[in-house]
Formats: sequence, C-alpha cells, structure tokens
Amino acid sequence: MLWIKAFHIIFVTSWFAGLFYLPRIFVNLAMASGEEERARLLLMSRKLYRFVTPIGALALLFGTWLWLGYGFAGVWLHIKLTLVLFLVAYHFYCGKLLEDFERGRNTRSHVWFRFFNEVPVLMLVAIVILVTVKPL
Repeated sequence: MLWIKAFHIIFVTSWFAGLFYLPRIFVNLAMASGEEERARLLLMSRKLYRFVTPIGALALLFGTWLWLGYGFAGVWLHIKLTLVLFLVAYHFYCGKLLEDFERGRNTRSHVWFRFFNEVPVLMLVAIVILVTVKPL
C-alpha cells in the first residue's frame, strides 16, 4: 500500500502544479494584447490542460485505491472528498474557460483570474490539514 500512497502523492502534486499554473496563464491571456502572444499562451494552456487531465485522473484512481485498501472513515474524509469533487469541478471549469479563450468569448478580467487562481491553494491547505491532522 505504500507504493499506492507514493503514486497518489506524486500524481496529486503534479495535478496541483497544473491547477496552480493554468489559471496563471489565463491571467496573462486576459491581459494579452498581441495576436502572437495570445496564440502562444493558448498553445501553452491547451498543452498543459491536456497533460494534467490524465494526471488528475490517476490521482483520483490511486486515491480511490487507497481508500478501498485502508477503509478510511470519518467526517474528515467526507469533507476531503467533497473538496476533491470541487477540485474536479474546478479542473473542468478551467477547460471551459480555456474553450472560451479559444473562441474569443472570455469576458473576465485578469483581476478575476488572479482571485480564481487562489482557489486550488485554499483547497490544498484544507485537504492537507484534514488528511494529516484529521480534526473531525
């Protein structure tokens, strides 16, 4: 089970790296003035989103494997799983935002994306505290 835990941590860390960076690219896209810059940022966004989507799926797969193997229980786990579901929704919403940028339909400012970028940070803090401290 330690190998499963190690792979879960590796894939969660990698998924979060993508969830931290993709909205930062959106900040720059929202401020992009030239077509060349916009095209480069869109390419970066597309590649990153396609790269981290299967990584997120692997994080979920290994996390489910851990849960089934250890049989974790408790209020902390229910809260953590709820936060993970919000992260999955956040991930797919990033895909929708990327599509909006690609189609020229973005209506949000770079300031909005700066706040949006903080959501996974807050989720990570809450999840790490729940998993390590198990306060509930």
